[in-house]
Amino acid sequence: MTSRIFRQGRLAPKPSWLGSLASLCLAFLLAGIAHLFLERSERVISGHAFAIDGDTIRIGNSKIRLKGIDAPELTQSCIREGRPVLCGEKARDTLLSMILNQNVECRVSGRDRYQRALARCYVNGEDIGARMVEKGCAVAYGDYRLLEAKARLQSLGLWGTEFQRPQQWRRNNNVY
Repeated sequence: MTSRIFRQGRLAPKPSWLGSLASLCLAFLLAGIAHLFLERSERVISGHAFAIDGDTIRIGNSKIRLKGIDAPELTQSCIREGRPVLCGEKARDTLLSMILNQNVECRVSGRDRYQRALARCYVNGEDIGARMVEKGCAVAYGDYRLLEAKARLQSLGLWGTEFQRPQQWRRNNNVY
């Protein structure tokens, strides 16, 4: 025997609270799935770091993208006085010099589309993303606009060359 009551050959409608309960269960399920895939805000990763390129470092097994900047790709070159300059390597080397033998502390705020941790990172309290833009080794990418303007006015780093913004260079060279 079923628990539903038949009315004139049809099943009686379910009580309305069942729909609410099902919606609540679905909401909890979706929240649990989101928790598994999304990074909690302000998680801290710290330790000795290695520079992968001008805006990405590795601490232990964590690959971290510096939030708010975009640096030239390793193979990207710029033109200074008619000659190519390896600006991608210069950006990486500059970042490496900032973090070499230092304790780097990164405050993770999420993940980028490549699943790297997205973070602001510091050495001795100094924001290394800000320093990269200030030195002209990276462009502002949503943050640090004033520092970029200052580096541009002083023709520092990239701003003393002819270059494509890293995002445009990646598009033009099918680098993703």
